Amino acid sequence: MAAARSIASSLGLRADDAIVLHDSNKLTLRLLPCDVLARVAPVAHQTAGFEIELAQRLAESGCPVAALEPRVEPRVHERDGFAVTLWTYYEPATPHEVSPADYAAALERLHAGMRKVDVPTPRFTDRVEQAQRLVASRDRTPALADADRELLGDTLRTLGRAIGERGGAEQLLHGEPHPGNVLTTKDGLLFVDLETCCRGPVEFDLAHAPEEVGRHYPGVDQGLLRECRILMLAMVTTWRWDRDDRLPNGHRLAAEWLSQIRAALDRDGLDARG
Repeated sequence: MAAARSIASSLGLRADDAIVLHDSNKLTLRLLPCDVLARVAPVAHQTAGFEIELAQRLAESGCPVAALEPRVEPRVHERDGFAVTLWTYYEPATPHEVSPADYAAALERLHAGMRKVDVPTPRFTDRVEQAQRLVASRDRTPALADADRELLGDTLRTLGRAIGERGGAEQLLHGEPHPGNVLTTKDGLLFVDLETCCRGPVEFDLAHAPEEVGRHYPGVDQGLLRECRILMLAMVTTWRWDRDDRLPNGHRLAAEWLSQIRAALDRDGLDARG
C-alpha cells in the first residue's frame, strides 16, 4: 500500500488513502482522492508488463477491457520490491445480476477482438502442466491428502491431454473470465486481470463463467465445455492447496471443489485415470 501511494504521489496523483478492494496473490487498491486503481505484486512474481501491453492492444481492437489510468504513462512502476500498475477506477453500476446473455455477448466481443491481436502467449496446456507440477510436489502442497492428490493428478493429466489433442480451433483467450474478473459499469461489462491470457479453445474460457453463459454463446461444443469445466475445477482446486496461496478460506473451498470434481466425473462417465 505504501509503495502504491508513493508511486502515485510521485506522478502527481494525490493518494492520501488506499482502500483494499481485493487481497489475494495480488493486491488491488483504490487510491483516493485521485480515484485510481492500483495493482500491486512482488517484482519477482508479476507479469505486469505483459498485462499492460495486452490491455492497450485489446482496447485498440475494441475489446471490452478495463483501461489504464490515462493521466500517467502506461508502464510498470517499481518501488521497494513491488511492481505497481495504475488503472482507471470504475464506479460500480447500480447493482443487478448480470444476465447470462449479456455475459456471453461481452465474452464473444472479447474473443472477437482477441482474434485480431497477435502476441506470444502460452497454450492452455502449459497452465495445466503448472498445476500438475504443483500436485506432484509434496513440498509445495503439504496439506493435500494422498487420495485427493491422485484424483487431481489423474484429472489434470487425462483431461488436459484429451482436450489438447482434439485438434479444434484455438485462439487467444482471457484465461480466467470468471465473475470476479468482470466489472459491471455504466459502459457495460468490462474484463480485468489479463495476466492469465493463453491460447486454446473458447470453451476453456467459458468453463470459468457461470454455466448458463455457455448456453448463450454461439457455436459451443457442449461436450468439450463439460470437459473444460472439470479441468478448470481441477486446476483452481490445485492452486488452493499451494502452501503460498493467500485466497481466504482456500482449503475449505478446495475441499468443496474436490467433491464437485468427483461428482462431475461420475455424472459424465469419465475415468480420470485415462
